[in-house]
Amino acid sequence: MTRLSVNINKIATIRNARGGQMPNVLKAAIDCQAFGAEGITVHPRPDERHIRYQDVYDIKPIIQTEFNIEGYPTQSFMDLVLKVRPNQVTLVPDPPEVLTSNAGWDTVNQLGLLKEITQELRQNGIRSSIFVDTELRNIEGAKHTGTDRIELYTEPYAAQYPMGPQAAVATFVLAAERAHQLGLGINAGHDLSLANLAFFNQSIPFLDEVSIGHALISDALYYGLENTIQMYKRLLM
Repeated sequence: MTRLSVNINKIATIRNARGGQMPNVLKAAIDCQAFGAEGITVHPRPDERHIRYQDVYDIKPIIQTEFNIEGYPTQSFMDLVLKVRPNQVTLVPDPPEVLTSNAGWDTVNQLGLLKEITQELRQNGIRSSIFVDTELRNIEGAKHTGTDRIELYTEPYAAQYPMGPQAAVATFVLAAERAHQLGLGINAGHDLSLANLAFFNQSIPFLDEVSIGHALISDALYYGLENTIQMYKRLLM
């Protein structure tokens, strides 16, 4: 069964719109865990427009499930994760001004940076994952960095899925097969939803984990958080 990690950034976005602690991000993390999520994901950005650095410090001691921190490896980000020591750090190539992650790493041209970062994470007992597209050169480049896993950037799949699921998933299957051949673990995330998740999970071999935030939190407005998490988990069986 593929593991579900719930990205709680959108909970923090709602909180920050009014200030205060409603909705409570820490309670959301505890509840997601209690409702069956196998992981909690956060993506702190330098402007703290959703998850704040303090949230990251506060979440770590209150959950027993996997803790995944995503982000671009600035010095402040690296200082944060080396203090918190989550189970996994997912390296994402998004500069501060972007609204959301919108591309994978060029692992060939950024090999030196990524190799240095993954080595530092490993020395501190932290599993690393690199956000990549399905270009095989980037999958192979990820292997050379020393990372433990890749995370497939699935927005292209989600966008193409309504026009034809088989065509939409084809390059992802090839990428996953190549990653597995190279000994890399396989995560996936971005725009996966109740509409497209089951087919993706059934199609992608060796899929370890999906990280889902925007769609899941949006669905929870209608279905409730506990029910929504269970709905997503059923699609991953």
